[in-house]
Amino acid sequence: MASCFCTTKSNAKLVVEFLILLLLGFSCTDLCFAGNFNQDFDITWGDGRAKVLNNAKLLTLSLDKASGSGVQSKHEYLFGKIDLQLKLVPGNSAGTVTAYYLSSQGPTHDEIDFEFLGNLSGDPYLVHTNVYTQGKGDREQQFYLCFYVDGTPIRVFKNLESRGIPFPKKQAMRVYSSLWNADDWATRGGLVKTDWSQAPFTVSLRNFRANACVWKSTKSSCSANNSSSTKPWLSEELDAASASRLKWVQRKLHGL
Repeated sequence: MASCFCTTKSNAKLVVEFLILLLLGFSCTDLCFAGNFNQDFDITWGDGRAKVLNNAKLLTLSLDKASGSGVQSKHEYLFGKIDLQLKLVPGNSAGTVTAYYLSSQGPTHDEIDFEFLGNLSGDPYLVHTNVYTQGKGDREQQFYLCFYVDGTPIRVFKNLESRGIPFPKKQAMRVYSSLWNADDWATRGGLVKTDWSQAPFTVSLRNFRANACVWKSTKSSCSANNSSSTKPWLSEELDAASASRLKWVQRKLHGL
């Protein structure tokens, strides 16, 4: 599969939802719309392998035998809706990992992960999802992407704080994306190695858009008076059709 578009929605009251249409989500009050990668992201590593192109409307990450590359958002977000279109490595992507995630910092960090594990030409990508709350992960789920990426939900992480399970709602997180080599485990448990004759491998990002609560100096840009009447996303849940698609994905396409 040459391209993928995915969405993650997170909301403090109910759930973290993972949806395919690679639009990473949150939802909120202050608008932080972004369409310029120079203004909204920092290149953090890769020694020139990450590039901003097309008047800052396109960001590419590349991987060769020497190094991969990565970026992070300039802002931190607590709640909101964050969209990003991501085109994965086409063709033989075995051994490569394209990561797209939200994370706070520190030993008790929160994190919401997408990792797209490359595969041989003609085989589907495997998307690896995980949620960390207060530093604890071990919530991996994997899915084969052998269907059209059209907004299909693949995972829901419910708010079960009443049962003593932490929920990622207190720590602001940055958006990260990176492309790197993991051929010791990424494809068929490491049996298939990266074919470096195909390098450089390239991932493209575009249409980043954050409608979100920006976190600055321990304060949120969002009002404390948000309600489900003024912000419907506060009580958003999957509708019946989406819930049915979620069950289908988890029944048919679960990779674990």
